[in-house]
Amino acid sequence: MSHNIIDLHTHGIGQYDTRTDNYEDILKIARLHRKAGTAAILPAIYPASINTMRKNIEAVKQAMQAQKSEVRSAEVQKCRVLSRFRASALILGVHLEGPFLNPLRCGALDRRFFIKPAIISLKKIIDGYEDIIKIITIAPEIPGALKIIAECAELGIKVNMGHSDATYRQAVEGKKAGANGITHIFNAMRPFHHREPGLAGFGLIDEDIYIEVIADGVHLHSKTLELIFSKKRLDKIMLVSDSVKGGKGIAVYKKAGILAGSGITLADSMNILKHIGIPEAEIIEAAVENPERYLSLM
Repeated sequence: MSHNIIDLHTHGIGQYDTRTDNYEDILKIARLHRKAGTAAILPAIYPASINTMRKNIEAVKQAMQAQKSEVRSAEVQKCRVLSRFRASALILGVHLEGPFLNPLRCGALDRRFFIKPAIISLKKIIDGYEDIIKIITIAPEIPGALKIIAECAELGIKVNMGHSDATYRQAVEGKKAGANGITHIFNAMRPFHHREPGLAGFGLIDEDIYIEVIADGVHLHSKTLELIFSKKRLDKIMLVSDSVKGGKGIAVYKKAGILAGSGITLADSMNILKHIGIPEAEIIEAAVENPERYLSLM
């Protein structure tokens, strides 16, 4: 598929990930994603100490600056400006997956680095990087989280709810505070229950909220994927890879069988969805148009 696929949640690919202070590692991630058919990416930063997270963000910022330098060089040489991205996915900014998350739903993330939501902590993390931080994942039910969500919304940062034990009511409160989306729906959150739909149920039902979907056939059963595409508003579904370093199979596991992310790219996910019978036009919308709209790139 030759569409401009956009991946808004990737931690890494091959032998590289975002736990680095070397911008060249981020550029290598971009090149590997482009080789696999992805046109643009939003590198996701892991929860870590504030100092480490800032170093990781700085590496992404420097990689973005390096790409801009390539643009200027192409313009000077009177080349087609977009041609340089044939070999590299465009880096759109940063997705902070944490650190204001719920330890009960840590998934593969290191709960030791989850911290209580506080405006001062947010400012320490994002100071100087407000222009490149595009999305932050927050658990809305943690005391103080709603103030962080409102602050991020004021700054123009999209807020995803995730790694969360939120009830349906708490998810609604998160949306009221300014949350826009949900990180990898059904994964690392309170399971859907017929008496308590939780964050997952809210994501399926709400008309406005965007949802990330990992369509590797492991994070979500094929019938769950069918359910999402049949019940959720199509213009709110966003395919993401949640790809991680060292992925050699469809899904990557940590010890004790905990899913740590995927080992595939969005082009692979699109083929999986096509195989289970999702119409191609719907797949393209979820991989191209919806993430583009979510970041207000259209």
